[in-house]
Amino acid sequence: MEKESRIISLIVGGTLLMEMLDTTAISTALPKMAHDFESDVVHLSAGITSYTVMLAVFIPISGWIADRYGAKKVFNLAIIGFILSSIACGLSTNLTSFVIARICQGTAGALMVPVGRLIVLKHTEKKDLVEAIGYIAWAGLLGPIIGPVLGGFFTTYFSWHWIFFINIPVGVFALWAVHQFIPAMDSENNRPLDIIGFFISGIGLAGIMLGTEMIGAAKGDYTKPVATIVASFALMAVSIWHSKRIKYPLIDYSILNVKTFRVTVFSGSITRMVINVAPFILPLMLQLGFGLSPFHAGLLYMANMFGSMSMKPVAMWITRRFDFRKVLIGNGIILTLVTAGLSLLSIQTPIWLVAIVFFFSGLTRSLQFTSLNTLAYADVPNEQMSNANTLYNTAQQMALGMGIALGAVTLHLASSYYQDTVYQMRDFSLALQLIAGLSLLSLIEYFKIKPSDGANLRGISLKKEVQNAA
Repeated sequence: MEKESRIISLIVGGTLLMEMLDTTAISTALPKMAHDFESDVVHLSAGITSYTVMLAVFIPISGWIADRYGAKKVFNLAIIGFILSSIACGLSTNLTSFVIARICQGTAGALMVPVGRLIVLKHTEKKDLVEAIGYIAWAGLLGPIIGPVLGGFFTTYFSWHWIFFINIPVGVFALWAVHQFIPAMDSENNRPLDIIGFFISGIGLAGIMLGTEMIGAAKGDYTKPVATIVASFALMAVSIWHSKRIKYPLIDYSILNVKTFRVTVFSGSITRMVINVAPFILPLMLQLGFGLSPFHAGLLYMANMFGSMSMKPVAMWITRRFDFRKVLIGNGIILTLVTAGLSLLSIQTPIWLVAIVFFFSGLTRSLQFTSLNTLAYADVPNEQMSNANTLYNTAQQMALGMGIALGAVTLHLASSYYQDTVYQMRDFSLALQLIAGLSLLSLIEYFKIKPSDGANLRGISLKKEVQNAA
């Protein structure tokens, strides 16, 4: 892998880490923030919802903006916007000002990481994508693990404001790195903006995110959230229909005709839901099931982080040594077994054994996450890379929100089955078993992948790969 591509990947990975830290660290600070704002945790969740909704609305337009005005320029402005909105979040004195600041932060975040990923794709050869995407994927896995611990540390020993102020030095360093190492990128198209498509997809995606957020607070009555999600998916169907009727759609869904891309979007989204449910359900299990404090629960959960970090260099070797079909199916089965294994943990389980299981969970999650993110772009033509990147980032954001909703719903179903008014260890065990079943279902479509798919990402000629498969 060329030095320039590696540095650019690290820069983009750093911005993703900054974004993921904010997204996950805030959850541990909500009680203290609610006290300072003279509000309650329920109402303060609007700060989280507003951020995710802005991501859902503006990610689809990120590719068009980057191609129209130049990816490096947009990336720079997005980082500046994220820094300024982070300062505004830290300086907020009431709920209204905080929500407004989070809306601005979500808008900047919707442009920052997707445009950064697009820069990586355009400066990296196909054979080096495994390593390049690996750096970014590592940051995406690391953020949700470090976030709760960092948020608990700042809130306990300093103040919750530092969750946002920490972005200032990180963001400034990112701006310097962009200036130093990313070459100028000119405008690549003069396509008109599909305004109708933007509004239809924006409302539809925002509705899906709002619906999934509503599920977590539904307390058994899922009528409104389900109706919201169904209506939002209907709008997305209209968006697809609209895209086929105009020359320059905001999102060209024809990219889904590429098999490897389609598999990583559909079945890959199910897998990412399973992966993203862990940062929600496992720390909660350690607190309510094992009786650990939030800080100690966060420390124990960091075993996941060490697993993810340990897999990073190994993942590159595995995906070059074995074809993506074997990796996704084989590791997918292991991911299912590990998820089911988590359900066997109990209060009597030694802490060292819990840490080992969490470590292996991090290993399998990291490999599957990296493999999916890399294979997605294997057969995408360079001229469609921007469109593919936009759609894939949108699918990832949906999977993140729906993963959290999945954890909330399975926990509620489990507690209803056992008729528990307060979550018990058995509720978490049943919820994890249900999630493991969903993980198993996601494997079906991976069997459609051919051993030769993704050979160009591994630096192997198609002819040689076919011969090896035979």
